[in-house]
Amino acid sequence: MENGGQIQTIEEQVVSLLQKKSFHISFAESCTGGLCSARLVSVASASAVFDAGVVTYANEAKIKYLGVKPETIDCYGVVSESVAGQMAEGVAKAQNAQVGVGVSGIAGPSGGTATKPVGMVCFGFYVDGEVTTVTKQFGDLGRNVVREAATEFVFETLVELLQK
Repeated sequence: MENGGQIQTIEEQVVSLLQKKSFHISFAESCTGGLCSARLVSVASASAVFDAGVVTYANEAKIKYLGVKPETIDCYGVVSESVAGQMAEGVAKAQNAQVGVGVSGIAGPSGGTATKPVGMVCFGFYVDGEVTTVTKQFGDLGRNVVREAATEFVFETLVELLQK
């Protein structure tokens, strides 16, 4: 995307799209540990659209601060689209934001299983009342590579969803 002849970063695109829609955004992050929030605030005008970023690593924090249902965690596991969707909706509603993002995954190097391997990340996107969930398998690329890839995916998906 261009802005006055200059190519915008993906973070700038997200901020611009949020501004055009008069939307505010909040993040609920687990495995990304605040990287999504940090990337958004790298844009000078982020304060016009960014409400809050919450790192909820423990299940109890997801329940207490985001309204994730304990039975959802029990039934699907914390790394699931169901939990990520509830995280996204919960953080948006807690902040009265139109957009919420939830991220839960297994960055590694341990914690993976046969059904939920290292590098699996689940995403929830709450945009103007509608929840979209996605699971990506980034592979066992190393903890910080998985975290960075997950963060990049968040911004790519936000551009796509906000352009609708």
